[in-house]
Amino acid sequence: MEAKPPTDRRAPPTRAQELKAFFFITCVLAPFLTFTGIIGYGFLVWMYQLVTGRLPGA
Repeated sequence: MEAKPPTDRRAPPTRAQELKAFFFITCVLAPFLTFTGIIGYGFLVWMYQLVTGRLPGA
């Protein structure tokens, strides 16, 4: 039996869908990930100070 190549029957995204995805990524996802990263780093520094009793790099 011959193997058939998979057929992708999905329609390509429209311009409106691409714009919605772009604005979601730039206005929601990127700021959220940035904010989360900053908060996470601050938490790690705080925990380091709590455990060791000194500032990092000092």
